[in-house]
Amino acid sequence: MAERLKRLGLIGEVSAEFLGTMILILFGVGVVAQVVAGGALTTPPGGLGNHDSIAWAWGIGVTMGVYVAARLSGAHLNPAVTVALATFKGFPWKKVVPYVLAQTAGAFVAALIVRWNYTEALAKADPGHTLKTQFVFSTLPANGNTNLPVHEWGAFRDQVIGTAILLLLILAITDLLNTPPGANMAPFIIGLVVVGIGMAWGTLAGYAINPARDFGPRLASFITGYGGAWRDQYGNLYYWVPIVGPLIGGVLGAGVYKIFIGRFLPTAEPEPPGRVPTPED
Repeated sequence: MAERLKRLGLIGEVSAEFLGTMILILFGVGVVAQVVAGGALTTPPGGLGNHDSIAWAWGIGVTMGVYVAARLSGAHLNPAVTVALATFKGFPWKKVVPYVLAQTAGAFVAALIVRWNYTEALAKADPGHTLKTQFVFSTLPANGNTNLPVHEWGAFRDQVIGTAILLLLILAITDLLNTPPGANMAPFIIGLVVVGIGMAWGTLAGYAINPARDFGPRLASFITGYGGAWRDQYGNLYYWVPIVGPLIGGVLGAGVYKIFIGRFLPTAEPEPPGRVPTPED
């Protein structure tokens, strides 16, 4: 019975990771489809949003995804988060692969929904399904802009730094020994972190900062007509950058938090006499 309950518990956790990540991508990839494909068809072009609306929708997606999944799984929604928590916070390594697969599957399904829903807009804005709308689904160096000469290693650097910032702040916000937000506000604050990263770190690599967020939609776009999905605007294989960079950056950022803050915080010990009421004899 205990083994069955443990198995069902893991099923619930991966189910939450799947659905929470799906919500995240429905907002995130959906807003890019609206701005890029839908906006290309307005008069004048660009009438359905801009970079700031993209950043805000991604942040909202993170907040809503965390609220959906947090009770069952902790709402990692990101393999970089899962690996960093396994490295520094005692998350079981045996759950890492199931969580990552669930996150990637959720991102994949959400991207298929966006691809289906925006079929007409994507086909009208970009009949050849080229890089012009490929970055609706997955990231590119400099968002596909050849005027900004960023290649794989520059984007890799950017992904390491951006994800390090994300994990450092996630650990700070969720550390009960620090000053965590009250009244169940942590998902909202983490969403604001993603908005801030998007506004400050979105130029060089599209701030994927999440391997599942990039690979799942990239795969969905590839099987639905985007034959160049695995390469960047220079023809180089690029898909590995938003996978490897965030995994390294997440561990780095979590490690920085533990070294500079976490090890100096007080441990969770009983309060000294006089700090809490004691029952009368």
